[in-house]
Amino acid sequence: MTNSIFSTLTEMFNYTFLVRAFVVGALVSICAALLGVSLVLKRYSMIGDGLSHVGFGALAIATALNVAPLTVSIPIVLCAAFLLLHLGEKRVIKGDAAIALISTSSLALGVVIISQTTGMNTDVCNYLFGSILAMNKNDVYLSVALSIATLVLFVLFYHKLFALTFDETFAKATGLKTGLYNMLIAFLTAITIVIGMRMMGAMLISALIIFPALTSMRLFKNFKSVSICSVCVSISCFFIGVVISYVYATPTGASVVMLNIAAFMLFWLINIITKHKGSVKKLGAVACVCTALFSACGNAKQQQQSFSFSSLESKSAETPSVDLSQGTVEAKRKELSLPRDSGVIEIKEKMFLAQTNDVYLNAEDYLGRTIKLEGLFKREDSEYGDYCFVLRYGPGCCGSDGNAGFEIAWEPRDEMLVKYPNVDDWVEATGVLKTYEDDSYPFPLLYIALSSLNVLDKRGAEFVTQ
Repeated sequence: MTNSIFSTLTEMFNYTFLVRAFVVGALVSICAALLGVSLVLKRYSMIGDGLSHVGFGALAIATALNVAPLTVSIPIVLCAAFLLLHLGEKRVIKGDAAIALISTSSLALGVVIISQTTGMNTDVCNYLFGSILAMNKNDVYLSVALSIATLVLFVLFYHKLFALTFDETFAKATGLKTGLYNMLIAFLTAITIVIGMRMMGAMLISALIIFPALTSMRLFKNFKSVSICSVCVSISCFFIGVVISYVYATPTGASVVMLNIAAFMLFWLINIITKHKGSVKKLGAVACVCTALFSACGNAKQQQQSFSFSSLESKSAETPSVDLSQGTVEAKRKELSLPRDSGVIEIKEKMFLAQTNDVYLNAEDYLGRTIKLEGLFKREDSEYGDYCFVLRYGPGCCGSDGNAGFEIAWEPRDEMLVKYPNVDDWVEATGVLKTYEDDSYPFPLLYIALSSLNVLDKRGAEFVTQ
């Protein structure tokens, strides 16, 4: 079992986007858990839900303007957090009504903007329900910096936030600037929401704030103990949720939330069993629960061993190649020269969407390297020439299907006529990832410069979920 868990983790950490998700997810989990304790005790827990809806509207604006999402969403969500705090203090609109007003307005605005720009596509699902592949390297650097800043501020002002959480009136009477520290809580919450919703989604990020705190309160009553336990629960649920998502191909955000629900039920059960038995037995029970969860991950991987994709290489070796020559390419394209790399990156069926999107989000890490993938062969005729693709379909929003894959072309590029496979043939494409310029687009486009293109008899999954 230990070997099974180790092999699963080793396999997962071979994907750079999963490494980024683990790093950012762990930091966000810590921030959300610490802030969640104060927010739940102050009965501000739904502010996370409201701000996440504001974040969705901000991401929609960023998408429409074609700018970096975090640079737009952070100031907008911060303004919304301070506005909610101001409305609550002035009693202009009661807290719950203010949250409902701002959150629903932002959500509606975001839907309208996206429907009029990019349309209700897969990206919308990523914003609503989260995606571990929604971050490029710049997003990761910014997220790590903001998460560390949040943790530092929380530690520095821990005692003042503690006093503010339990008795704001008394804290104000002692001279504490409660307004300033309420703004600090709102600021830290807004930052955590913006960073976390890229992975958890606007619909699910509030669970990362609420559940760990409520779960810890089933067993512990001391503020410090609840905070520490919340952090442990939050990190464990995120980590195990990502592993389960990888093994069973389930949505990552939803998997993490389901783990949090399971942890809450288990802690509630432990509380009933050990109600009068003392804290030592409680800690022992918590350790048993964590051990059981990790064991479940090991068993899950063991059950999935038969579903191995290592057979893709042997399958392509046994399948004869179709005799294909150089492709027709319009004269408007201007190829950018890039160095070749002997390492082959195989985009597997199990993580097809994740790997494909990671290539597009972090193209500088992949340019010049050899990529191999399977999928449907598609061809598009236009006034500029023929475009050929290898792709698979993925989940779209509101009933429409998206697709993910790459444009392919033979080299050297000339005007010779080419015999390509039939449309919808199942093919395996191998080649070097490069870019070219097209006057129709303001940015370079990615394509795979083919070294081989094989038609396969055995077809894979046309529709993939991650």
